[in-house]
Amino acid sequence: MANDPVREIEFRGAAREVTGSCHIVRVGGRTILLDCGLFQGKRSDVHQKNTALPVPVSAIDAIVLSHAHMDHSGRLPFLVRSGYAGPIFATSATRDLCAIMLADSAHIQEKDADFLSRHRKEHFEPLYAQRDVVRTMELMQPKAYEEIFDVVPGVRTTFVDAGHILGSASVTLDCVEGSTTSRLVFSGDIGRSGLAIIRDPVPPIGANAVIMESTYGNRDHASVEGAKAELARVVRETAARGGRVLIPAFAVGRTQELVYDLHLLAEDGQIPRLPIVIDSPLATKVTAVFSTNTGIFDASETLLKRHDQNPGEVFRFPLLRFTESVEESKALEQQVGPMVIIAASGMAESGRILHHLAYGASDPRNTILVVGFMAEHTLGRRIVEKRDTIRVFGDDVPLRARVEIINGYSAHADRRELAAWVDAVRQQSPLLRDVFLVHGEPDSQDAFATTLRAAGFQVHCPTPGTVAAF
Repeated sequence: MANDPVREIEFRGAAREVTGSCHIVRVGGRTILLDCGLFQGKRSDVHQKNTALPVPVSAIDAIVLSHAHMDHSGRLPFLVRSGYAGPIFATSATRDLCAIMLADSAHIQEKDADFLSRHRKEHFEPLYAQRDVVRTMELMQPKAYEEIFDVVPGVRTTFVDAGHILGSASVTLDCVEGSTTSRLVFSGDIGRSGLAIIRDPVPPIGANAVIMESTYGNRDHASVEGAKAELARVVRETAARGGRVLIPAFAVGRTQELVYDLHLLAEDGQIPRLPIVIDSPLATKVTAVFSTNTGIFDASETLLKRHDQNPGEVFRFPLLRFTESVEESKALEQQVGPMVIIAASGMAESGRILHHLAYGASDPRNTILVVGFMAEHTLGRRIVEKRDTIRVFGDDVPLRARVEIINGYSAHADRRELAAWVDAVRQQSPLLRDVFLVHGEPDSQDAFATTLRAAGFQVHCPTPGTVAAF
């Protein structure tokens, strides 16, 4: 009807793809951004997307951030650089992680701009700089899980634990207009039950409409316990060949889960005693953030029970060391004997893992262990595809190392877990009408849409720029 209140969502990122999460909610004359993440992939493909504002900053009343991963938070300083000065709501742990991760991202942006300026003989501006990160952090307002707060007048908001990474949240937006309340749920990235350290995801209670991730909507993962057993097998077999296990891993979440499991496996004698090296300054800083946020750990996990007096000790054991300097990182190549090296970036697009791949991908004694999603057009995806050669630092490197893939370490829910999550939301709300699938490549998303439609949901797969009422 013409007099119905306007409530709409515009999908500006992670629409038919898995990066650049950004959804614009308009309700009661106000505009709220849900996430504002970096688009990731080939520079030439994503530069224009990252430098385009999703909406004029003068129109944004508030931002709600689901979690700290760069594909969800990475453009916030660009908004601030462009003039945004309103509140950014996030959980406390997300704020702590963003302080480190956005500073690291700014450093990369500045280095890349300097490199391009010098080599192309023309000036390039970084997407943002350190000063923009400082201002972004000043705008960030931490909220606890289950705390009810007004994100704008007439919109009550709550964070519930999404079980994806430390501090990750699903978001409920209760839009109150007169005597009418409509609940919109944004899933953020949904985690898995049984992950080390992180608590199990909590489905929000009821919704009229849901914006939902669909990263693994067309496949099922191995069990979490099975992933740990596979990790032990890979380490044992690689050590027996005298090789190294090279693991490209995100600095947030995945690295800490691997450290946790390697610690447990070492304590239980399931892997040989060999050096385990975290070769990532960012991962080192992030692990320190984990150690100061132990209050939201899953205390039921085995190793945490053993260290219940000091949960931060799960990230410290004799076999483990964290590199500090570039010199320490380079020195790893001169060491002999088996070892495990975990280094960023998670999709092998940048960071110290590239140096280890350049040195070790051609050695058949080694194993490159893939423990997470590798997006299209990334070096990680080419490794998953087991190409004959991979290109590292401009050179073709023969891929002779064994490639192992453990999907059980994914921090994203699989098809069954996603379906169970949204079904749990529906059980609390028979008024749930629309499910908008985001954060998924087309094949995965279309398959999951089919699954949900068969279960009676009205499902939409919005493309960039789609506007939908809710």
